[in-house]
Amino acid sequence: MSARFGERVRSVLGARGPLCVGIDPHAALLASWGLSDDAQGVREFGLRTVEAATGRVGFVKPQVSFFERFGSRGIAALEDVLAAARAAGLIVIADAKRGDIGSTMDDYARAWLTPGSPLEADALTVSPFLGVGALDGAFALAGEHHKGLFVLAATSNPQAEGLQRSMSSDGATVSASIISEVSGRNAEQIGAGEWGSFGFVIGATVEWAPAGIEPFDPVAPILAPGFGAQGAAPSDLRPRFGALSDAVIASESRSILSAGPVDLARTVAARAAEYLEVAGV
Repeated sequence: MSARFGERVRSVLGARGPLCVGIDPHAALLASWGLSDDAQGVREFGLRTVEAATGRVGFVKPQVSFFERFGSRGIAALEDVLAAARAAGLIVIADAKRGDIGSTMDDYARAWLTPGSPLEADALTVSPFLGVGALDGAFALAGEHHKGLFVLAATSNPQAEGLQRSMSSDGATVSASIISEVSGRNAEQIGAGEWGSFGFVIGATVEWAPAGIEPFDPVAPILAPGFGAQGAAPSDLRPRFGALSDAVIASESRSILSAGPVDLARTVAARAAEYLEVAGV
């Protein structure tokens, strides 16, 4: 793998558009799909979603918690889904939101970002709320293996506002400070005009001005949950993200998965076409 993660994302966005299909096999969806609420059910759900996404979108995002709840068998199911998605040429974002310090964080990164690991993904969501510096081992490992990180910066859940919009000593919001620190790490690793590999999670329903954030440089991928069932539509992508719209990975889960296994591929294709039109791809 020669290209850095940021450049890989840039290429896939240009070819396939911004839609990312979330793989969220929660109990209600398993039931509606006629699948058992166990490790075999989540494995089948995940593999069918990968099949529907292949050739229609460039990204999938398994939500790790829905597999973890079944213990070792659930993790084994997740390993199969991750491997199938990567074999299909999809960019796989493990939505695990890991965040810790020292060797603990380093081993989280090794589990998800080491080539050949059973849980290998192309990128991992991480939490910076123990300090961005606590993620240094993950930044180093991701850079070494041309993997990506998506750092939680401005999430759309209401409980986050008090923390993420609080002011640091320099008058910037916590969200803005996170983006600034991570952008500095991107600038150290890339050449002129390249995209950074350390991206951000910024909710599609987040108002940037109240959150204290603004367009950043260098460009890095933005993982944007909140499209679909959470209220944002494809037409909101450019008004919300402005100059950085072309770097957005628009994540949808329930709005697509609720179509069920029979209509899933058609739903993915139709939704991808909407985003392609918006993106001008």
